[in-house]
Amino acid sequence: MELRKIKNKGQARLFESRYLEMLTKTHPLIIWGMYLPLIIYMIYYSYAVLWFAAGTIACLFAGALLFWTFFEYMMHRFVFHMVSENPRLKKLAYMIHGNHHEYPRDRQRLFMPPVPSILLAASIFGVMYLLMQNIAYVFFPGFLFGYLIYGSIHYAIHAWNPPFPFMKPLWRNHHLHHYKSDEKGFGVSTSLWDRMFGTFFD
Repeated sequence: MELRKIKNKGQARLFESRYLEMLTKTHPLIIWGMYLPLIIYMIYYSYAVLWFAAGTIACLFAGALLFWTFFEYMMHRFVFHMVSENPRLKKLAYMIHGNHHEYPRDRQRLFMPPVPSILLAASIFGVMYLLMQNIAYVFFPGFLFGYLIYGSIHYAIHAWNPPFPFMKPLWRNHHLHHYKSDEKGFGVSTSLWDRMFGTFFD
């Protein structure tokens, strides 16, 4: 990803079309409103129709939350911060994540907007279903809930001061990622994988 000068005011222009540009922005409540009913329904379906036991649902849901944090780390490190000399890939990297590094306080682009979010979520569920069959109906809601928690923490880090003292390390690590070194601190919702893979700040 080609980094540009950080601007704490303003917003990147990603498309000439104002209609396409509008589709690149969203608010956290829209994403919560899209996915929370789906999460609740899939858990209900898993219990009432697929006959998964409550304990099994709880364990799979918790495992999916943990898996989300690993997925978050890998995506942030190797996809969002991909390095390439290809002009098209450079442009793609800027659209996906580079504009966020240039304008870190742009609150309208802290969650993935609805259209690409739905397409990506559907693709991920499809892969999970191929690998897990009906277990995907339990695992995917936990994965999605992990995404909602991650997105909300990310939004809060860029929008507000930490509401509780125990959350200060998350704020510190992500601000160091933006303002000191983008080659460390890839975890947003947790520093677990940064510590495991040697990308945690000293």
